[in-house]
Amino acid sequence: MKKTVLITGASSGFGKEAVKLFHKNNWNVIATMRSPEKETELSTLDEVLLTQLDVTDKASIQSAVNAGVEKFGRIDVLVNNAGYGAFGALEAASEAEIKKQFDVNFFGLIDVTKALLPLMRKQRSGIIINVSSIGGKVTFPFSSLYHATKFALEGLTESIQYELNPLGIHLKIVEPGGYKTEFAGRSMAIFGVGESGDYQAPFDRFISSIEQWPMSENLNEVAEVIYEAATDGTEKLRYPVGHDAGPIIDARHQMEDIDFKNMIVGRLGI
Repeated sequence: MKKTVLITGASSGFGKEAVKLFHKNNWNVIATMRSPEKETELSTLDEVLLTQLDVTDKASIQSAVNAGVEKFGRIDVLVNNAGYGAFGALEAASEAEIKKQFDVNFFGLIDVTKALLPLMRKQRSGIIINVSSIGGKVTFPFSSLYHATKFALEGLTESIQYELNPLGIHLKIVEPGGYKTEFAGRSMAIFGVGESGDYQAPFDRFISSIEQWPMSENLNEVAEVIYEAATDGTEKLRYPVGHDAGPIIDARHQMEDIDFKNMIVGRLGI
């Protein structure tokens, strides 16, 4: 029997590449996004169900899960990929901006996961792959909201493996480094530094440094690691991916806090 994967945030970036890779490998794919009517490439693929899902809307989550089960009979793998980054000084972040960052990156991920768990428990099998970031292991300036959600994602995933593994459900975390995706476009929200001039100069230098950061254009690398996590049959939890992911995470593990902080400050010129 063909296996079925549900992927959130499938309209672009890692999600879209993952849809194409799973399809290429003869999987049924439930490709979810906020506006499936705008998608033209994935709509041409057989055994790919395009359906609307907004991770902040529980009704749309359940509707997408129901549609997938109705079409394919089961869901074997969930890829929680939807997300975005909000950047600026914490002092300048409004309550609405803080809430939105957590609603999309963390609480939405929980709601999608909870919608799939009854099905996976009944099947006594399933794999949940949460797409994190090196930002779930290390931090950069003016990114506190984003890092808070990704650190929370990592802790959540590591913890729930204890309650779900005995039920045949396995957890995976994919940690991409720097890639040229729409994360730096429509998936990036800059709320800035507000009216305080104290933050402006270092924030401007941070944004300039990020724009010059060497980004990989091979998004398929991440899709391949997502697919590996879905199919390798191991208990491996974390999957760093990207030319910068391993070195940065290794440096954080090996360096004292003050040394790592000074390295980041020097590299970003802030």
